[in-house]
Amino acid sequence: MNFIGIIVGLATFLIIGLFHPLVIKAEYYLGSKCWWMFLLAGILFGALSVMIDNLIASTILGVTSFSSFWSIYELMQQKERVRKGWFPEGPGHNK
Repeated sequence: MNFIGIIVGLATFLIIGLFHPLVIKAEYYLGSKCWWMFLLAGILFGALSVMIDNLIASTILGVTSFSSFWSIYELMQQKERVRKGWFPEGPGHNK
């Protein structure tokens, strides 16, 4: 039996589940100006993904890399949600 697909699927599910509140908290406390942190994380995880020989670890790092890149988009969307009043404005916003 081959469990690689199940392991990667579960890891992807957990990574997406982790990044959702991470984006909300980052926008709340730091504002949208923290986008570069997600960019650096994406580059770092992508580089690690290329360097690792283990297929499962490399795949999970790749998923984490692109989840970081996608989080930049979601961070801007979260900024708009805060502007619309759907989420509270945090201390990371200039008043």
